[in-house]
Amino acid sequence: MKRYFEQYFNNIGEIIKKIHETQSNKIAEAAHIMAKAIANGHLVHVFGSAHSAIPVMEIFPRYGGYVGENGAFHPLLNPRLLWWNVIGTGGVKDLLWLERQKGYIENFLVEQDLQKGDVLLIFSHGGVNNAPVEAAIYAKRQGMKVVAVTSMENQKLVAKEHPDVRKLSDIADITIDNCVPLEDALVPLEGRIEKVSPGSTIAIVMILQSLNAQVAGELNTRGEKLNIFVSPNVTQIPSSHNESVFKQYDLIILKHRLRRENDER
Repeated sequence: MKRYFEQYFNNIGEIIKKIHETQSNKIAEAAHIMAKAIANGHLVHVFGSAHSAIPVMEIFPRYGGYVGENGAFHPLLNPRLLWWNVIGTGGVKDLLWLERQKGYIENFLVEQDLQKGDVLLIFSHGGVNNAPVEAAIYAKRQGMKVVAVTSMENQKLVAKEHPDVRKLSDIADITIDNCVPLEDALVPLEGRIEKVSPGSTIAIVMILQSLNAQVAGELNTRGEKLNIFVSPNVTQIPSSHNESVFKQYDLIILKHRLRRENDER
């Protein structure tokens, strides 16, 4: 039997290598903007829909995630833009329809307290659905920096075949290429056109955690206190530690909201 998994290992390894070789400068630049925002008491909001919401769940709260002394990463998870079923309520068909609807995402974002000085990190493999594109437009209207993680192969194809379509890479201040082919799946099967085993999930989580590490390093170098969410398996850390991390997060979110309310007075 052909060892198809070896082809996946090889292909995903090549993608990770390409990200490292071609996107490292953009990752460093984006992380610097995020670290500066967090140090100055702002939030780095993280957004994605469908499978692109996976890195949103990876940022915080997640073991190895953290809250800064003055700011934090802020996951923007909309349950309607996730799926918990295949068909019917909460199914993929509903989700795929909703993330393409004009105007929906602003109704969600107006309640998330995006402010000037914050940063929005958006994950979208295709980079053309209304949810990520309109999220980027909304953030820019608030005076925010936008960092996008998308497939530039897909963005180039859209630009060629549909030049009138607004793309995520047109709006973002920094665009990081996930280096995954536009069809996403990486492993061909004998006698079939379709491929199996997508690569974008591993690619975007790797990019997310690379940003996470670099932001933490820069904040630590600045002398910022990091409240790091730690696995209870680390017995050297008191059992009460993670509770203090959540309290710090709540405090930062409250301060962020109060600043907006003061600015509106």
